[in-house]
Amino acid sequence: MDYYRDRVVWITGASSGIGAALAVEMAGRGARLALSGRNRRELEAVRHQCQASNAQAEIFPFDVQQASQITDVAGKVLRHFGHVDLLINNAGISQRSRAVDTPLQVDRKIMEVNYFGNIAVARAVLPHMLRRGYGHIAITTSITGHFGFPLRSAYSASKHALCGFYESLRAEMADQNIHITFITPGRIRTSISRHALNEEGKEQGVMDPGQEKGMPADQSARIIIKGLRRHKREILVGRKEILMVFIHRFFPGIFYRIVRKISHI
Repeated sequence: MDYYRDRVVWITGASSGIGAALAVEMAGRGARLALSGRNRRELEAVRHQCQASNAQAEIFPFDVQQASQITDVAGKVLRHFGHVDLLINNAGISQRSRAVDTPLQVDRKIMEVNYFGNIAVARAVLPHMLRRGYGHIAITTSITGHFGFPLRSAYSASKHALCGFYESLRAEMADQNIHITFITPGRIRTSISRHALNEEGKEQGVMDPGQEKGMPADQSARIIIKGLRRHKREILVGRKEILMVFIHRFFPGIFYRIVRKISHI
């Protein structure tokens, strides 16, 4: 508990799922929370849960697709709290459509949210972290950031892009006391598959059967919090599906035989 007490944590995508669960768990550990997302009403509900633990929690709604909002919101967070110890860049959107059927505007939207918006938030706080001589940036990626997967071409591409950017940033910041952590979920029981975009750019509106059986978000949050405390480079979180990362790495032939038979998770 002492590690997080009074630390300023800014969480994007905090209105539901992993982001909301992290907020509630960190509130119970005494963190001071800046909560961001698009839905003000849902953010208010998460803030209320955090305040039940007597935590300081403030909301800073914005749309990560709107680059012009990011610098302004980051300024508000920094003016309110004075600094950010830990940025959890969690906002994102998924996909459920075949590459051949997916129009370019859907690919662009997913990249705008998952990649460009993400790195813009990091760039907005990084100079302040460097001036303080300390900072920690955590990025929610996916096991599909390690490999391609059916019906996830744009989503997987966006997560691969994040890995490339933040691996480079980690190397550049190696002697600056700036820590980078990849949060790499498998199947977590959240609404991300309900909001995943289909080939028409619309939400698919149903939860994937595999995800419905996934790890509860609050359980995943507790695992993530332990990993962040240790400044781990990557936190794999999920159930047996995270083994696919190691199968892909060490047994690629077996991986490709498995993955080509999968139409959904």
